[in-house]
Amino acid sequence: MADSGRVKHNSPNSSPGPGRKKAQQSPGSKARYSVNAPGHCFRKVTLTKPTFCHHCSDFIWGIVGFVCEVCNFMSHEKCLKHVRTVCSCMASTQVWVPVAHCFGPAGQKKRFCCVCRKHLEGSLALRCEVCELHVHSDCAPFSVSDCRFCHQDGGQDIDTYQHHWREGNMSSGARCEVCRRTCSSSDVLAGVRCEWCGITEASLRAFYIPDEPQDYELQSYSQQGLFTDDIINRNGTPDNKSIFKDTVSDSWVLRSKPRETEVVKIYSGPLKAEVISVTAGKSSTVDSIIKEVHSRIGKQNENPADYNLVEVFMSSKQVQRQVLSGQEILLDKLQEIRKTSLRQMNQTRFYIEESRNRVAQVNLLLGGFPTQLEKEEYTRLLSEHLEVKSHLVSITHAYSEQGAVVLQISCFSEAERIYMLAKDISISGKQLYSLVIPEIMQSNLAKGSCPLLVFVNPKSGGLKGREILYSFRKLLNPHQVFELTSGGPLAGLHTFKDVPHFRILVCGGDGTVGWVLGVLESIRHKIACPEPAISIIPLGTGNDLARVLRWGTGYSGEDPYNILLSVDEAEEVQMDRWTILLDAQEMTEDGKENGFLEPPKIVHMNNYFGLGIDAELSLDFHHAREEDPDKFNSRFHNKGVYVKVGLQKLSHTRNLHKDIRLQVDRQEVELPSIEGLIFLNIPSWGSGADLWGSDSDSRFGRPRIDDGMLEVVGVTGVVHMVQSGLRSGIRIAQGSYIRITVNKPIPVQVDGEPWIQSPGQIIISAAGPKVCMLRKSKAKQKKQSGSLKESRSDSPAPSDGGQ
Repeated sequence: MADSGRVKHNSPNSSPGPGRKKAQQSPGSKARYSVNAPGHCFRKVTLTKPTFCHHCSDFIWGIVGFVCEVCNFMSHEKCLKHVRTVCSCMASTQVWVPVAHCFGPAGQKKRFCCVCRKHLEGSLALRCEVCELHVHSDCAPFSVSDCRFCHQDGGQDIDTYQHHWREGNMSSGARCEVCRRTCSSSDVLAGVRCEWCGITEASLRAFYIPDEPQDYELQSYSQQGLFTDDIINRNGTPDNKSIFKDTVSDSWVLRSKPRETEVVKIYSGPLKAEVISVTAGKSSTVDSIIKEVHSRIGKQNENPADYNLVEVFMSSKQVQRQVLSGQEILLDKLQEIRKTSLRQMNQTRFYIEESRNRVAQVNLLLGGFPTQLEKEEYTRLLSEHLEVKSHLVSITHAYSEQGAVVLQISCFSEAERIYMLAKDISISGKQLYSLVIPEIMQSNLAKGSCPLLVFVNPKSGGLKGREILYSFRKLLNPHQVFELTSGGPLAGLHTFKDVPHFRILVCGGDGTVGWVLGVLESIRHKIACPEPAISIIPLGTGNDLARVLRWGTGYSGEDPYNILLSVDEAEEVQMDRWTILLDAQEMTEDGKENGFLEPPKIVHMNNYFGLGIDAELSLDFHHAREEDPDKFNSRFHNKGVYVKVGLQKLSHTRNLHKDIRLQVDRQEVELPSIEGLIFLNIPSWGSGADLWGSDSDSRFGRPRIDDGMLEVVGVTGVVHMVQSGLRSGIRIAQGSYIRITVNKPIPVQVDGEPWIQSPGQIIISAAGPKVCMLRKSKAKQKKQSGSLKESRSDSPAPSDGGQ
């Protein structure tokens, strides 16, 4: 059965049977109360539990209230005449530019459904990652595509963005921008908030006029007129006969009455549009409608052939567009839509747009290819595995170190085919991935602006990574917030490649920061910004780099808006980065090399490099996490596992100083009796311990993260490592060029990533230019908690971050 507005009644006496001779009466024909807000159908009810008004959010004293039978809007009697909030059944009338939602699972906070206005607790719920629309899973089909308009195609010209209001679910303490009173509520869906600028209001201030009720009628299932083709049978029956023919009817179908003519609202454009009401008759073609609209708006001299009438269907999860032919009868089209679904008709509108022979252009990032190939080799792989059409597809960028290419496709259907097919193809045992890449319009960037590129690792910090991802997609343009599990940092860096100045915010642990720095270093010569500065939201276990740069020991629910302000006011600092060459060789008993063992390996280091006991603990932790990764979702649990594996190593003794030889700046260094050797680039190790210490020493200079030197520290065992927060390690050396000779397999770790290293040579040297990091301002922490939270506790970042 098609969705034609079915209304079901529980009482058998409320639905007339097929044999009744008395005049049919509309079901539930009780007294109704008209209001200025369209769509509502209020009736007086007796309250049996504490209830709050959805208009003023105050408690309803007494036992009488007024509730909308459609959307459950509850109101005082005194508030009825002031209600301006449009009923959810009329939500499509508020949409100016339809944009589809991006639904994901709802969070754990107390929220209300924006369709039925009821609590989301204890039921399956969804929320849009961009505009914070919360709905029950069952209510999602009744929502419309009214997400934030955060992109545009090349043919649209926008110089002003209107407010994008979203009702309810605001942060506690939010105040009205007009009267300064609190407009949030934890009891009802109350107040509205602009999803762009964060301004809040106590209620919507707009009038909308619904269709006339006399244009519709109720029909019973048992009526003979319903056993025809106007019911779409989707139950697989072999003929067009209704499956309800032999049943007793207790339901009704809402139908539009047949019309000789119909008034249609035509939007003269997607932006800054005028809404023109025209009458469509049985002979009204699309061309005649366009001509009439032009005459009404003063464009009589325009050629109708230069314009199209576009049908736009705004469903809950997608926006469908169809260009109507010039000789098509518009009234027939309307009747066809109504026959399918009245709800679809309510979510369909018509636009007049100028006909343009614009070439479709879609940019796709395809990754997972073998690395270090030439552009011609990638072209051959595309032709062999994806059968791309060379006249429609071209490679604009090849990132050989990442094994990825960017395709420019001039056909939407070909782009869709490649996008879907790539996800089912593996090359050399590696799964391909595909991403649609947005394009930043450089001409629209303000002079001197510095937008923010955000990377979020949702796997870091348990559920906090996913919450931060939603928060920044809500506060910023979602096209500047990238999820690292989908293609890594390359997608975001390629999107910003032509932006002359931008900053980066990495939300994750130290390993995530190193990942972004590594990809940035490999494509630095291909981006316009000479030195993007990087800030951090710490979501890892140790977060040593974030500690040094004052971003905190770990994320604990800070206001994302205040974080963006901190990034804007942070100072730029330089940081050394190091290259480690691991050249494994077969060693003889006297420590001499005896031939090639395995290919050399090069890794990069940002924080520290360790050999011996600390790497052994990291390796045990890594193995435990691989066995049961779901348990490692909090810093507290992770540190507990570290303590456990450390206690297991207390009885072990190691003589690391006998198994390795150390050279610093080409000078031999004699090692004391130690079990672990650590090379520090930053003054933080193992969740904040300062192994080097702060005491002055005439033998060494004061360490800095940009001095081009590494500090070499020894630890004597697990107990020494546990006490590293109270006392420092053994200072051994300080230098810029390190050579280590390893005589037997030994555990090593770079920035927390451990493995067993075979015997051979390990060389540590500077990795080219320093990297630019952002250090949080000391004066920032107390300054922003007062007036900013009072006025815009849930507002977005400055405009330069949302380009």
